[in-house]
This record gives sequence, structure tokens and C-alpha cells, in this order.
Amino acid sequence: MNAIEIKGLSKTYRGKRGARVEALVDLNLDVKAGEVFGFLGPNGAGKSTTIKLLTGQLRLNSGCAMLFGVQVSDPDARLRLGYLPENPSLHGHMNAWEHLRFVGQIHGLDAQRIKRDSQQILELLELDKDAKRPVKGYSKGMTQRLALAVALLPDPDLLILDEPMSGLDPLGRALVKDIIRDAKGRGKTVFFSTHITSDIEAVCDRIGIVVRGRLCALENVAELLREGVEGYLVRYADKLGCQHEDLIVRDRLRERLDSLLASGATLDAIEPHRRDMEAYFLQTVKDAEACLS
Repeated sequence: MNAIEIKGLSKTYRGKRGARVEALVDLNLDVKAGEVFGFLGPNGAGKSTTIKLLTGQLRLNSGCAMLFGVQVSDPDARLRLGYLPENPSLHGHMNAWEHLRFVGQIHGLDAQRIKRDSQQILELLELDKDAKRPVKGYSKGMTQRLALAVALLPDPDLLILDEPMSGLDPLGRALVKDIIRDAKGRGKTVFFSTHITSDIEAVCDRIGIVVRGRLCALENVAELLREGVEGYLVRYADKLGCQHEDLIVRDRLRERLDSLLASGATLDAIEPHRRDMEAYFLQTVKDAEACLS
């Protein structure tokens, strides 16, 4: 069973001065159970709209969307869901412990499990030392991490994260990536939107790129990076011991290596030189914008 199934999903609304805005147009997308899926697109492309439809915050105009085979209009669809919004809204007068206890009670968890799991999650997200402080005194990054803790507490089978790296420093981003990898390792499904393409390379199995509400690309990340190899960076020492670096196009690699070895050079490293995810993303968006203009 797929964790997420979207068929012919469309959403329109009234914008400024009553103008009709097509937020999503005939979106079709399946996310397999157990995979990490990255959802990319420029601002206003429809990423957050898709997530709000999946989490029951907006109603569909047409099409259907399901979580583990249950229509998103059914509250039962959210029983296996953990959700991190783009701009978390927490109760400023409550502290982290109180937030997690409140959420645990909503999910019907017993008090012992709430206490045990809350402690583990707070330590994991490095919030344990500030767990008794009111949230109104938290920085943006701390608020983001607490909102993620809230999503993780019930140990959901599906995590939907809207810009989970937003507001985090490099250490915080690394921590979130580790959490995503751990979730995948335990058979969970992660669907998240982001603008940070390097994070996509690090954790995602597949990506989808949406432009003006339309899905314009659906790719396997490993295959995309492998096909994007444009050449190789070769580090070597010549027969006199001098160090060199050559960038060699992929079609001439064998010829160049044979020449180096014949000259008495010693190879130190051969590294693929490839088009990165950012370049692919920017080109995809550019091409899509040109087609839709």
C-alpha cells in the first residue's frame, strides 16, 4: 500500500481583487510506504497547498487524496500521521513538557509512555535543558525543534514536514536529517518540502518538482545524480612527485588514465564531477516556466 496517493488533485481559490488562482492543477503523485520523498518548487508553486490538503486543513476542489488508503476527508486518515507546519503555532505560556504531555493525551498515550518518550525526544532534539521554560522565550530554531518533537511523539507511520529545516542553523539541519534517516530505517514514510537542495541529495529516495501547481518532474535521486556525472576529477602525482588535478570529461577518462599510468604517474583519487541537484532544479523550473508562459 502507498503511504500517499494523489489522483487528479486540483485546488483553486480567490486571490487579490477576486482573481481566480489555480494553486494545483491535476496533480497525480504516489509516495511509497517506507520512502523519503522530497517535494520541491519555487515560492507559490503549490507545495504548502498540497500539504494542507493532505492534512485536512483545506478541502479539495476535484480529484482525491488518500493516506494509507483512507480519504483525507476522513479524520481516520490522520491517525498514523505526524505533521510539522511551515510556521508552527505553539502556546507561548506552556513549556515543552506541557506541550508534549498535552499532545500525548490527545493521542491516547498512557502517562508513563508520554514521560519516557518525551524525555528521549527532548534529548534527541537538544531541548531537554530548556524543557521547563515557557515557549514564548524560545528562538525560532527552538520553536521549530519543539514542533518537530510534537510530530514525533506518537511515533507515526507517516511524517509530513513543511520546510522542516526552516530557521535552523547547520547543526539543527544535520540533526533533522539524522531524524529523517532514522525514521526511514524504522520503516516510516517521510514527505517533506524544502528549498535546500543539498538536503534532498542527502536523505531523499525520490523527488517531485512542482511549478505553478503542476508536477513537472518526478525522479529517483540516486539515478538522477548518477546520470548527472559530466566528468571526473583525477588527482595524481607525476613521476617527479609533483601533485596535479585534472578535470576529465567522462568519454575520455580511460584514455587519460592509460596515458597517466604510462607516464609513470601515481593516481591518488578519482572523483565524479556532476551537475548537482540545485542545477537540475533550477533548469527544471526554467523549462517549466517557459512552457507555461
